[in-house]
Amino acid sequence: MQRNATCAVIGAGDYIGAAIARKFAGEGFTVFAGRRNGEKLQPLKAEIERLGGRCEARTLDARSEEAVTAFLAEADAHAPLEVCIFNVGANVRFPLLETTERVFRKVWEMAAYAGFLAGREAARLMLPRGQGSIFFTGATASMRGASGYAAFASAKAGLRAVAQSMARELGPQNIHVAHLVIDAGVDTAFVRGRIAEARGAEAAASLPPDTLMNPESIAGAYWMLHLQTRDGWTHELDLRPYGETW
Repeated sequence: MQRNATCAVIGAGDYIGAAIARKFAGEGFTVFAGRRNGEKLQPLKAEIERLGGRCEARTLDARSEEAVTAFLAEADAHAPLEVCIFNVGANVRFPLLETTERVFRKVWEMAAYAGFLAGREAARLMLPRGQGSIFFTGATASMRGASGYAAFASAKAGLRAVAQSMARELGPQNIHVAHLVIDAGVDTAFVRGRIAEARGAEAAASLPPDTLMNPESIAGAYWMLHLQTRDGWTHELDLRPYGETW
């Protein structure tokens, strides 16, 4: 069933972002997918369209107010913006004394500042209609800082605070705001590569099933949140595999 509605995915990367785009396109939304290098979205766009869905791919610098405003306005002009998902990563690890001012500022811009821009502009479009969902991808670092992650943790914690403030302000106006804590490694080539570096290639190849999170499972959580009735909205949802310690 095709819907007269758009889902914008800001940070439509190869794994979580792509899975979210596929899920919402499969549910009938027109997906507007944006990422820094928009040409990398062409395989995702082709896949969605091959399956009968609708996807528009754009190059987007999520740190640019002008670019984010234009991206969401275009999505809304195509069909009413019903869902906006902010999925920019910004995960870096630097010892404190090696964390330059540029690194710290750039990570903050990618996560907290860019998330604020996306949320504000999505709300600007949704509020006149009195409905919509705005979701933010968080991480373990949203909840606590770890050694070597001063920049990333502070940025993700800032994004979480933005989401909390938005939820309190926009919830009474029928806009569902939620923050998702992805508290685990996601099953990607990058993560398996890091496991191989730390524990060896055999360990990375022989991980028990469901040790890492499947991006499609994460996408399903976003869809579930969007379907919630407003008498039981979730603001924060933490996801982790069955065997993850926490």
